[in-house]
Amino acid sequence: MKITGCEIWTVVVRAKAGTVNSPEFGAATWDHVPKHLIRLQTDDGVYGIGETGRGVGRSAVESAAQSLIGLDPLRIPLQDLPIDIGRAEGAPTVRAHEGSHGTGRINPSYDAFEMALFDLVGRHLQLPVHALLGGKVRDQVAIDFWIGQMSPDDAGRAAGEAKARGFHGLKMKCAIDDPWEDRIQAILDAAGPDFTLTLDPNERFYRPVEAIGLARRLARFPTIAMYEDPVPKWNLDWYRQIRAAINIPLALHLGNPRDVVNAIKSEACDHFNLGGGMVEFVRMASMASAYGSHVWHGSGVDLGVAEHSYLHACAAAHACVLPSDLVGSWVREHMLVASPMTFTDGHVAIPDAPGLGCEFDMDAVRHYSVARLDVAGS
Repeated sequence: MKITGCEIWTVVVRAKAGTVNSPEFGAATWDHVPKHLIRLQTDDGVYGIGETGRGVGRSAVESAAQSLIGLDPLRIPLQDLPIDIGRAEGAPTVRAHEGSHGTGRINPSYDAFEMALFDLVGRHLQLPVHALLGGKVRDQVAIDFWIGQMSPDDAGRAAGEAKARGFHGLKMKCAIDDPWEDRIQAILDAAGPDFTLTLDPNERFYRPVEAIGLARRLARFPTIAMYEDPVPKWNLDWYRQIRAAINIPLALHLGNPRDVVNAIKSEACDHFNLGGGMVEFVRMASMASAYGSHVWHGSGVDLGVAEHSYLHACAAAHACVLPSDLVGSWVREHMLVASPMTFTDGHVAIPDAPGLGCEFDMDAVRHYSVARLDVAGS
């Protein structure tokens, strides 16, 4: 079996009105940024699908596809794909395991091709992707609801929707000057006193004095379960200082094993929100587990193929016991897959179908496409 080509669709799927920020906090802009969907084809008719992160340039996708054409997918090392850097992008990212594999630089579309190759091999072998990652250790993954920066009234409305849909908590974007007490009280009034909250300011609590002061102000709300990325992540000393001063668990959102190592060495946090590709996620979750931490899977408010890959990674990671951020289905206008995930009691069942367990909804893909390209061997 040989890889013969790659279909690429560039898509823009906007957020649904009212799902991200209230008007006073400004409109979201990330949903204007394109993504690329890919489908690797083989001479046997088996295929695999994948999805890039936001803002990956198409030339990187083309370069990665050309790297794989002509190869036998069953002989490709799935833990270290032989993909060209894609220098036309100008800013290739750093491979997390630099020094033990290759040059230490990685094409920014790598994760999409990892999804597609795992999907392809799984379809061929009639195995779900989690079996190729080491096997599933759970049958379902816990998920929390998600909102952007919202007014108290809008946050209460969203929390009521989340509760009605069976979720047990939500994660909110926020900043130090937000209307904290009124917002949290509105959420609890709508969803009940046991509804848990993760506060994620994307470093916008700015300094330890502000972060610690806010945590002490909000100590009367025992429903707060986690503070994520309260201050700039380059300063792990600040995280250690905050961790020593508050009684709520502190989390770092990381996507590079070296950053996880540094956080563990610095005793900077209690738990981790992890990103990265499937193989890298399982590796980092094992590192966190050895430290005694729990993890959850992060999100770029993605589409259906990426979120299915996250499910398989979560299934194979023992430490992934905290509610993950698979949030695209209630934020995006469409997930571009034929059978979106079903949420039951705040959980999603792990797919056991071959590959990732999803297919493109081609009518929707064509509707949201802004460009299309076929890459074939020379």
